[in-house]
Amino acid sequence: MPSDLIVTGASGKLGRMLRPLWPDAHWLSRGDAWPEGRGGVILNLAGVTDPNGPLEDNVTTAARAIDEGARRGARVFLMSSVAVYGAGDFAETDEPAPLNAYGRAKLRMEALPGAATILRLGNVAGADALLGRAGAEVVLDPVDPVRSYIGPVTLARVLSAVMAAQDLPRILNIAEPPPVAMSALLDAAGIAWRFGPDRPGGVARVGVSTDRLAAICPLPPADPARMVAEWRQVCPR
Repeated sequence: MPSDLIVTGASGKLGRMLRPLWPDAHWLSRGDAWPEGRGGVILNLAGVTDPNGPLEDNVTTAARAIDEGARRGARVFLMSSVAVYGAGDFAETDEPAPLNAYGRAKLRMEALPGAATILRLGNVAGADALLGRAGAEVVLDPVDPVRSYIGPVTLARVLSAVMAAQDLPRILNIAEPPPVAMSALLDAAGIAWRFGPDRPGGVARVGVSTDRLAAICPLPPADPARMVAEWRQVCPR
């Protein structure tokens, strides 16, 4: 972790996972005043994922981070999402085609003027709608959906390496290779699941290339059991 780091989104699900791993960072929740005299690196996690929420906050919070970065002479990293891509397998050079309002809001965020590195994050184990909201039984689309995932502890290590690196590309995918089946994560977590009927609009696969990221820091192969263990480490029951 950079020694002079400001992170927005402290009260969000991802922020609550990363905060114990980065206790020396300055964490900001909605409405908090930005600190003076520090902040050589700004990581913007703040945003809204709820499709019924104010999704434009994904744009306005990032714009504030860019403005603060310019004022302080700080490096700025904006957390985007692989939701900007659509369905299939993607590298950073592929044309985005988001399938939902959240992905479109993140794409508008990415288009903001100003100097910032865009981090397109895959699913984070435990911060997603699969493990993080699992009830008595999870019903999966019959295609057994596959997604790019990363464990929260691995994410903290990877982000630290990225924020310390120089000469970064403007856009980086953040995930562990290769994509994993959702059923494998549920099995590793001991969560009951079953396949449901065909669902209109179901997405079979969203996977991303991590070649750019692997050139910056070593990546472990995606392991559902380890990802679940990392989730339970930062979110003990």
